[in-house]
Amino acid sequence: MPIDTKRINGPDSTMSPFKFAVSKRKDKTKQSFLQNVNKRLDGRKADDLRPFYLHTKVVSQAKGSAYLEVGNTKIICAVYGPREIMKRLDFSTKGQIFCELKFATFSCRHRRQYLQDDDEKEFSRLLKEALEPTVCLHKFPKAQVDVFVTVLDDGGSALASAITVAGAALVNAGIPMYDIIIGCSLLSYKDKLVLDPTDVEEREINECLLSDKPTTSPNVSRGSVTMGLMPSLQQIACLLQDGFLEKHVVIQAIKLLTDSCNKLHPAIQENLVKSWKKESTDKLINKD
Repeated sequence: MPIDTKRINGPDSTMSPFKFAVSKRKDKTKQSFLQNVNKRLDGRKADDLRPFYLHTKVVSQAKGSAYLEVGNTKIICAVYGPREIMKRLDFSTKGQIFCELKFATFSCRHRRQYLQDDDEKEFSRLLKEALEPTVCLHKFPKAQVDVFVTVLDDGGSALASAITVAGAALVNAGIPMYDIIIGCSLLSYKDKLVLDPTDVEEREINECLLSDKPTTSPNVSRGSVTMGLMPSLQQIACLLQDGFLEKHVVIQAIKLLTDSCNKLHPAIQENLVKSWKKESTDKLINKD
C-alpha cells in the first residue's frame, strides 16, 4: 500500500490521555462538590460568579457580533439582518428570529460532531425562546434576524452565557429591543444552590441524576435552573428547570438568579456603551 508522504502518519493504536486522569479527577470532584457544596474546585463560594470578559464587533462581516468569556467558557455570536423572507407568502406584522447554537468540535471534553446533534438543536430552540420576548419584532414585519452562536470552549453554563452574548450582539447590531437580556444558571444539590457552575460540577450533577446511588434519594433536590432576565424591566424572558427541585428551592433559585443578573447588568451595560462610543468616534475620524 502506498505511503502518503505529505502527511505525518500516527501510530496504529492510540490511547486517550483522559483514561489516566478520569479516576483521580472524579474522586477530587466528588470530595469537593458533592460532599461539600460550599467548597469548590476554583476556590469560589457557592454564590460567587466567575469573572467575565465581553468584547463587541469581533466579526467584521456581520451586522453585530460579540465575544464572551466566563471563566473557561468562551462563546462568540454573530447577528445578520433584518432581511426579507422571500419564500414566505403570507404577510405577518411581526418579524422572526432564527437562532443556531453550535458547539465547536474541540469545545468539549469529548469531540463533538460537525453537524448539529439533538442537544444543539434543543439549545437553539431555547435560545430563540429567550430572545423573542426581548426584540421588537413588530419593527421589521415579514423580515428575519439571524443569530449564530458558536461555543468555542464549554467550561460550564454554556446556555446562560449564550443568552448573554446573543443579547449583546443584538444590541451591537442595532436591533430594536425592549431591554438587554442577561443569562445566569445554578445547580441545586441537597437544597444547596451553586451559582454559575463549571463543566465539572455540571457533569457530576448529571451523573448523580442518572445513577441509582443512595445519596440521590427522591427526597433530595438535585438539578439545575437557567434563567434569562431583562434587568431594566425586571421581567423573566425564559426559565429552564432540569431535574427534581422542591417548590421552595425553585423560589430561592429564582431570587438568587435575579440578584446575580442585576449585578452583571451595570458592567455589561457600561461595556456596550463604551464600545458604541468607540465605534462612533472611529466613524467620525474616518469621515474626516
